[in-house]
Amino acid sequence: MRKILSCKFNLDTACVELRLADGTLLSIDCATVENEVADNMYERSELDYLVYNAPLEYADLILNGVLVKYLKTATVYKPFEN
Repeated sequence: MRKILSCKFNLDTACVELRLADGTLLSIDCATVENEVADNMYERSELDYLVYNAPLEYADLILNGVLVKYLKTATVYKPFEN
């Protein structure tokens, strides 16, 4: 794996941007990811948390192909009860 120099969420583009040591800039479109993998508001909330608080971990989950598995184990769907 190439060395990551920086990773941040760019609010203007709604993308997580990674700058690699070889000069490569990777940009992950968070809206697209959310639309493809999040099935409910709990998963969307978890993605939002990661984007704002742990963008490197968010990028790592996507680049390693385990984001869906993470969301299924990290979120719990609890419908409102009357």
